[in-house]
Amino acid sequence: MAWYHTFFHGLPQNAWKAAQTDEQTQLDLELLVETLDFGPGDRVLDVFCGYGRHALPLARMGAHVMGVDISDEYIDECKAVAKKEKLALEAIRGDFLTMPVSDLDPYAPYDAAYCLGNSFSFFPRQDMLAFLKRIADLLKPGGRFLAHSEMIAESVLPDYQERNWQPVGEGDDAILFLVENTYDPLESRIDSHLTYVRNGETHTRTAQHFVYTLAELSHLFVEAGFAIVDCYGTVEGEPYELGDAGVWLVAERR
Repeated sequence: MAWYHTFFHGLPQNAWKAAQTDEQTQLDLELLVETLDFGPGDRVLDVFCGYGRHALPLARMGAHVMGVDISDEYIDECKAVAKKEKLALEAIRGDFLTMPVSDLDPYAPYDAAYCLGNSFSFFPRQDMLAFLKRIADLLKPGGRFLAHSEMIAESVLPDYQERNWQPVGEGDDAILFLVENTYDPLESRIDSHLTYVRNGETHTRTAQHFVYTLAELSHLFVEAGFAIVDCYGTVEGEPYELGDAGVWLVAERR
C-alpha cells in the first residue's frame, strides 16, 4: 500500500486546507482556464481533487467535472457542496493509478485534465509513466493536461532543506507543522517525516516525493502520448527558470 493511502486524514488534512488561500486558488483557476482551452459544457478531469478547491469553481462556470481523490473526507465534502448547489460534478474516492477505468468513464473522453497541489510527485518512474498514460487515454486527441509540481530537481535541490517548521492557520485553530527530510540520491526521492501539533494534539506522518528533472518529465510525457506545449515557473505563466519554486507543465494529447 502506497504511503498516500493512509496519509490524508486528521490534522494533515486540516493543515493542507488551512494553507490554501483564496488568492492562490483564483490564480490557479485563471491559469487553468487560460491554458486548457475548454469552455462551458466541456468535460474536465481533476486528478487528486481534494475538497474541490478547483473542481467546484469550474463546475460553477459550467464545466462538467469529474474529481478523483484518495481521501474519504475530501470526497464527502466535495460531493455535499456539489449536491447542494446542483452542480455538474462527480466526485469519486479511489487511487487514480489503480482504480478501474470504468469508474472514470461517465464523462470520458475528457476535453481537459489537471493535477495541481504538488500531488504530481508521488510516483516512481514506472508508476509515473502509467499515471500519464492513463490520463492520455482518458483525453480526447488534442485535449490538454496541466500538471504542477514543486519537486522538480531544478526547483527543490538548489534550496534543499533538511528541517523546517512553520505555523499554518490562525488563532486557536493554528497548526504547528514540522518537517525532517532525508534525500535518497539513488532513488531521487525525498522522505519527509512530518509532525502536526494543535492544542496538545499531535499527529505524525511520513511522505515520499520523487524528484525528476524537467528533461526526465518531458521524456515521460512524450512516451505517454503527450507533446509539451508550455513550461511555466509561476502561476502567472512566466517561463520557467532555474530555482523557481515550482513548475506548471502544459501538455497536449497527440
